Amino acid sequence: MPVDPTLLDDLEWRGLIAHSTDRDALQAALSEGSVRYYVGFDPTAPSLHMGNLVQLVTARRLQLAGHTPYVLVGGATGMIGDPKDSGERTLNSLETVKDWSERVRRQVSAFVEFEGANAATVVNNYDWTSGLSTIDFLRDIGKHFPVNRMLGRETVKRRLESGISYTEFSYVLLQSMDFLELFRRHGVTLQFGGSDQWGNLTGGVELIRRADGGDAHAFATPLITKPDGTKYGKTEGDALWLDADMMPPYGFHQFWLNREDDEVGQLLRIFTFLSREEIEDLEARHAEKPSLREAQKVLADEVTTLVHGADETEQARAAAQALFGTGDITSLSAATLAAALGEAGAVDVDASSGIPDVVELLTLTGLVKSKGEARRTIAEGGAYLNNVRVDDPELVPTSSDLIGGSWLVLRRGKKRFAGVRVA
Repeated sequence: MPVDPTLLDDLEWRGLIAHSTDRDALQAALSEGSVRYYVGFDPTAPSLHMGNLVQLVTARRLQLAGHTPYVLVGGATGMIGDPKDSGERTLNSLETVKDWSERVRRQVSAFVEFEGANAATVVNNYDWTSGLSTIDFLRDIGKHFPVNRMLGRETVKRRLESGISYTEFSYVLLQSMDFLELFRRHGVTLQFGGSDQWGNLTGGVELIRRADGGDAHAFATPLITKPDGTKYGKTEGDALWLDADMMPPYGFHQFWLNREDDEVGQLLRIFTFLSREEIEDLEARHAEKPSLREAQKVLADEVTTLVHGADETEQARAAAQALFGTGDITSLSAATLAAALGEAGAVDVDASSGIPDVVELLTLTGLVKSKGEARRTIAEGGAYLNNVRVDDPELVPTSSDLIGGSWLVLRRGKKRFAGVRVA
């Protein structure tokens, strides 16, 4: 299929190129025909996260532009893990890594197409690493890596004082070998990854040149940070997991909906497939009326649909509308309601001795500080049960009020709500 010669320009406009090997050579390769490229994902957790999503959407962009993806699941490299600044990784068992590898394989497979002239292929580096002897690895791969250059890697330099094991120090050899293997087996000539992988990416390019005299290319995407410069990621305590069981679609949608005005433009460029014209028009409208948060709404809808599908996006939107009093709360699925109320805060109530009255429920959920404040809130018309205003402070909910058989939704005013799970 024909390739899009404007791909590299578009990636640069979207802010997706932090580093690259020779830019002119990369542009020439991407313009001449379908390039076989690869991106890898190590199963160091049971789910991919926001940082991986950058690579997944980038892989999709390259395939849509006519290039051919090889998506690598690191069944071997996942046994070790790339060195990180905070210290040595905990090594997971082979069984755990195999389980996580399969989870990652399913996740990455949703972002590329497996039919057509440039159909995707998923590979696992365990296939060519598990049977490799130590002697062959050292003779065929290790001899091409000067130790002084390995010591020059930024993460390694930062870890030298606190200590780094030979296992993690050698990770660059394994990832570089992956590029060489894919170059030899499938003609893959381009690798990309996050900017923290730049040393590994260039290591693979150099290994192909040294071992086979071949030409290869690489580029790195930038690290996505919050406006204050801190990282989003699985080690920062606020991970944005792509697995719906680890982060339900409602919470995922809310994450994007709550982005700041000064970061929403960048996130639209990186994570959505809206055109440049559409994004710039949306940014202009947002600048005129930022209070409408139109850009955030589009961002949340686009990314949630990409990761979880249109139905889950609609459920997430419906949940938000219902919980804030503008939609039918009884129409929500139990799973969506549970996820939404889990995000907002929920308490458990044992109904064996009866469901408490609404005054006690308002107090239990923390929407008010005391029963006296609960009664005043009701008298002022600011208390709601399942989106229905409460007029009687003696009201006791019954089983017929339970949504999904177990939930009550309490709200104070327009924006504060909480859930009660009755068991």
